[in-house]
Amino acid sequence: MNDLSTKYLGLDLKNPLIIGSCGFTNSVGKIKELADHGAGAIVLKSLFEEQIQAELSANLENYNADYPGATDYIREYTRGNEVDEYLQLISGAKEMVDIPIIASINCVSASEWVSFAQSIEQQGADAIELNISLLPSNPKMTSADNEKKYLEIIAAVSDMVSIPLTLKMSPYSASLANLIQKLSWTDRVAGFVLFNRYYSPDIDIQKMVVKSANVLSSPAEGIGPLRWIALMSGLIEKDLVASTGIHDSEGLIKQLLAGATAVQIVSTVYKNGAGQIATILQGLETWMEQNSFSSLADFRGKLSYQQATEPAVFERTQFMKYYGGLS
Repeated sequence: MNDLSTKYLGLDLKNPLIIGSCGFTNSVGKIKELADHGAGAIVLKSLFEEQIQAELSANLENYNADYPGATDYIREYTRGNEVDEYLQLISGAKEMVDIPIIASINCVSASEWVSFAQSIEQQGADAIELNISLLPSNPKMTSADNEKKYLEIIAAVSDMVSIPLTLKMSPYSASLANLIQKLSWTDRVAGFVLFNRYYSPDIDIQKMVVKSANVLSSPAEGIGPLRWIALMSGLIEKDLVASTGIHDSEGLIKQLLAGATAVQIVSTVYKNGAGQIATILQGLETWMEQNSFSSLADFRGKLSYQQATEPAVFERTQFMKYYGGLS
């Protein structure tokens, strides 16, 4: 048997396949099914800052009271119910499975949810994934402003918990390599997930309305994180996890060769069921045997930017020798 184990955020994983935050990770029963099929770790369905505020607004919309403090009481009660469900998911999952359970927080500020971090730790979460959703679409926000938000949120959470933090990054950051490197220097983040896959809009030209594009990824999308895993794996001493576009063992192996500590999968489980986990892992083992690798460490990062015979391939965006006839 090959050794598929790895360490992520200081946690022992029996293999590098992590189930990313999704609908499959929002119930104890589904989490157990994923663990039974061989998942190395689970990232819980995200608790959204916007979700909390939306529920709060709905509950207070038609609420009237004639005594002081009533609105504040309802505000705290509403938030408490939302968070209690999430805390119950953490504790229930920890009782049911023996693999790392990582809480996920989708946020845009350090003010609305930070006080919940301690409760998340107390319920037994092994780590927290911070999904800081800063889409650089506001022309009044500079890259320095966005960088400051990252640092504020990370600092606020890390001051409250002792469990490791990992940061799920946006690919739309100016000077991305520099930003990741700066964030790694703070020693408040133990790893990075590359990348957050945003909701994408589409347009129905018959009805002339905006609609959702396909929410599931395709294997072709794996080239984005592949490039950045390869570029960053030798520059920072933090764990790097590839996310988006990993659908089979080939996709997993590519990310490991580029230097990934592990990968997150979601879409392939939606398309093929939980049994796809074992299929991917079997493909990894077969490939390792064919190439005489006994552990992931034998080949991880073998084709990273620093190790590749043609590292410029990772940086170049256009190649004249292939596309000389195109502009």
